[in-house]
Amino acid sequence: MKLKSFTADPMAVSGYGPLTTEDGSATFEIEAVRPAKGHLVARFRGVEDRNAAERLANVRLFVPRERLPPLATDEFYHADLIGLSAVAADGAAIGTVVAIHDFGAGDILEVQPQAGRTTIMVPFTAACVPSIDIASGRIVIVPPEDAMKDSGGATD
Repeated sequence: MKLKSFTADPMAVSGYGPLTTEDGSATFEIEAVRPAKGHLVARFRGVEDRNAAERLANVRLFVPRERLPPLATDEFYHADLIGLSAVAADGAAIGTVVAIHDFGAGDILEVQPQAGRTTIMVPFTAACVPSIDIASGRIVIVPPEDAMKDSGGATD
């Protein structure tokens, strides 16, 4: 089966123990895994044929957080960013982080502004995201100049 790993080292996913479905109703143990272009190829215990594998197409699998490795001081998991308040460098409220995307050219934060319906996409770089404070629930963003034009949000 094709498996997309979101771990720092994609092959490390095999060492985290059984993967569970989003609702926790099923678990899958990786028997073998190998790298392929853009994904991993994995064999799961109990998934013995192509039909069984096809029934699992697009199923999202997870590792419980307690099995993930501890983080260094300046590290965090993407899931920790969801829901953080996004503020400007001067502390002015911008919105809330609603997603992190990777479209192939690096991570992008999606921020829902307090005003307006259109979300803001901010490159997840040190220049655009100079400060992350998970303990206080906020992230400082410096969006590119044109990012907030159509969002209904304030611009500097």
